[in-house]
Formats: sequence, C-alpha cells, structure tokens
Amino acid sequence: MTENIDFNNQKFINLFIEDIAMYAVVKTGGKQYRVAKDDTIMVESIKAEAGATVYLDDVMMLDNDGSVTIGTPSVEGAIVSAEVIKQARGPKLIIFRRKRRKNHRRIQGHRQDLTLLKILDISPDGNVKAVAKKPKKASSDSLNETKKVAKKQSAKKPVANKAVAKKPAAKKATSAKK
Repeated sequence: MTENIDFNNQKFINLFIEDIAMYAVVKTGGKQYRVAKDDTIMVESIKAEAGATVYLDDVMMLDNDGSVTIGTPSVEGAIVSAEVIKQARGPKLIIFRRKRRKNHRRIQGHRQDLTLLKILDISPDGNVKAVAKKPKKASSDSLNETKKVAKKQSAKKPVANKAVAKKPAAKKATSAKK
C-alpha cells in the first residue's frame, strides 16, 4: 500500500529545488535564517523605518543554482538586501518564579520587539541592484492636506465652561441653654 520513496533520488530532490534557484543563510539578531528572494521573515528588532532597505552582510552560506559556498565564518562580499515591511511586537511571555515553602512568587511579562523583512535580492558578489520603488499616488497627498485642515478646524473648538464648585451650607443657629 505505501510506496517506498527514495529520498536520495535526483528526481525527488529536483522537485523541491526547482522553485528555489538561489538561497542564502543569513545571521541577524543572534539567529540564522534561510532566505530566498521574495521571502518574508520576522527577525529581532532592526532600527529602520517601514519602507527602508536594509542590507544583511553576515551571509553564512550561499547556494547559487547548485554551487554552494560556505563561509568561514561568512561569505566574503555576499549581501542580502531586504525591505522593512513593519515593526511589530511578539506575543506576551509570562515569567513566573517561585520558591517553595517560602510564599515567594514573582510574575513578570515580556514582549520582544520584532521586524518584518521582505527579501528583495541576494547578491553573491556584493553588487546591489537598484530596486524600483512604486510611485506614490497623488491621492495620498490630498488626503494629507485634508487631514491637516481637519486638525486645524478641530483645534478651534470652543472651550466648555467648567462646573462651579458648590459653596458650603451655612450653619444653623442654635439656641444656647442656660
């Protein structure tokens, strides 16, 4: 019933390698990532704004159409260019520490800062191709202007009158006993 698959068969290997012509293993944030063109990866925080291009030059391994180059520790001249899609934060992790029989409990939370990258190009020789940026639409400029006008109008709102504090009640006169 079950077929025996020969994983060392070249036809079987080519099924998976055909789609990936070139890939690289890059190191960033203390971790290694296997990337190919048009991949999106979530890495440790990189200080760059959304839309900016970053260059990862710590390439550990490079496969260029079957010719594998392994770096010692990195491949000389190889660069991976990527576009920052957005800055994000990871899920909240709860750190709970306790000591038994001491009534000692400490709870602490942590969220990791992350950056979402889209791989634009892998360059084995360090020549970075110019990436054509999409032209911005003219409608975005008109939207910005309307937002500015709306902000100016909302800033001119009349100030509401503050509630007047109540005066304390006068004390009643009491008759003196003799």
